[in-house]
Amino acid sequence: MNRMSLWKEMSKDELNKQYSPSCWSHRLDKDTIIAAHIKEITQGTEQGRNVAQTWLDVAYGQGDGETLDVYLPPNPSPAPALLIYFHGGYWQLLSKDLSGFMVPPLTKAGVIVVAVDYILAPKGNMDLIVSQVRRSVAFIVQQYSSLSGVYLCGHSAGAHLGAMVLCTDWKKYGISPNIKGALLVSGIYDLCPIVHTFVNDPLKMTEADALRNSPMQFVNVTKQLNGNCEIIIAMAQHDSDEFRKQSQEYYQAIKAAGLKVSFQDVPNTDHFDIIEKLVDENYFLTQVLLKMVTRR
Repeated sequence: MNRMSLWKEMSKDELNKQYSPSCWSHRLDKDTIIAAHIKEITQGTEQGRNVAQTWLDVAYGQGDGETLDVYLPPNPSPAPALLIYFHGGYWQLLSKDLSGFMVPPLTKAGVIVVAVDYILAPKGNMDLIVSQVRRSVAFIVQQYSSLSGVYLCGHSAGAHLGAMVLCTDWKKYGISPNIKGALLVSGIYDLCPIVHTFVNDPLKMTEADALRNSPMQFVNVTKQLNGNCEIIIAMAQHDSDEFRKQSQEYYQAIKAAGLKVSFQDVPNTDHFDIIEKLVDENYFLTQVLLKMVTRR
């Protein structure tokens, strides 16, 4: 039985629950975990802004939400690595202003970190959001002439956006970014189930919109990445079954396409602390990320 028939057989209530990460945590109940998550990433971002030199609210375009924050290491090398982070929040919540929590261990290792904002639903639709993050990457790459490599990191909806960046036809942008790696955490790679959930209320995606913006549909384009690009798909032990299937099936598709990909099922984490813990340089995924961005 394929995955499509599995989610299509779920009741609306069950599908909504599967795509409600707050219902699946082993630590906190659904009524408190979102507030706790926002508190954690707010404090982490304050910490990031305290340890790094920052350029905040840099415009990468003229449209709504088209700004980014840059976090610079204290002693950057002549050819530093640069990591671009796309936040989660179901394309309708959160912002770059809560996206600097992974900065301390990364800038300590000499990595430039860029947190990207994008327009949120209902103000913007999925096509616009995806085009914005692609343009943000083009803008960032054009600012730096000597990078050792560009790396992507995204969480949840941000992992979806990172995966859409990986399947970009860069010829349209007149650049060829040296994307050497991506850490995609608890992401959504097939948007079709989302169309039938509460998540779609502000997004108003049609089936065609969902297909056009699903990384699973563009694995053949992702194949164009240079063979040196390392993709890491991570999921939380306490993500829902649907979220876990999303990660597992995207990993299998990327692997079957012959790309360099690895899979991390992170124990004792839920959808929220799997990413929050990147503030800690000793955390397992932080170590995975540091190894990726500092390899030459």
